[in-house]
Amino acid sequence: MTLVDRGSPVPSDVDDEVLDSLHTKLTGQAQAEGVLDLAYRTVDSPVGRLLLAATAEGLVRVAFEGEDHDAVLESLAAAVSPRVLAAPGRLDPVARELDEYFAGDRRRFGVPVDLRLAKGFRRSVLDRLNDIPFGRTRSYAEVAAAAGSPRAVRAAGTACATNPVPLVVPCHRVVRSDGAAGRYRGGEAAKLTLLAMEGAR
Repeated sequence: MTLVDRGSPVPSDVDDEVLDSLHTKLTGQAQAEGVLDLAYRTVDSPVGRLLLAATAEGLVRVAFEGEDHDAVLESLAAAVSPRVLAAPGRLDPVARELDEYFAGDRRRFGVPVDLRLAKGFRRSVLDRLNDIPFGRTRSYAEVAAAAGSPRAVRAAGTACATNPVPLVVPCHRVVRSDGAAGRYRGGEAAKLTLLAMEGAR
């Protein structure tokens, strides 16, 4: 993996301003020359530190604090492209919309999403999740039916639990038929926090 990270060790005699300037220049040059396939950054949130990663098509991965961010980047390098760069500016729109969401000022995300990591029925499930309104929930059975396979309840649950872009594609709004939270990539506590924040019913 070609991974350039501002946090990598550097000689102690290198000025921080020079390093920042060089990093900015390299990021811009990589984007201009089309050699930056994956940009990433981290942001703080009420559900912990999040890793955001995007391709030229859109947001491709949101990883929670409990996930190994280095392992996530390695996985993306293998699945999408080895050309990965810490490029916070490219993910500013996503960070801004997340801030608005957590502040209660946004109910639906508008940033483009790249769902290439979800295939087949899983992709069909994810395509239906933005139909669930802010503050509402649906059961896994309802989502399976909406995705075209009413009997594939377990598969719908797996699709939600492995959603590569949680929060933005709101799998946290899908719960079990008995009202229990069900599995969530960020953990049950994060899912319950999001549902409570939305006043879900």
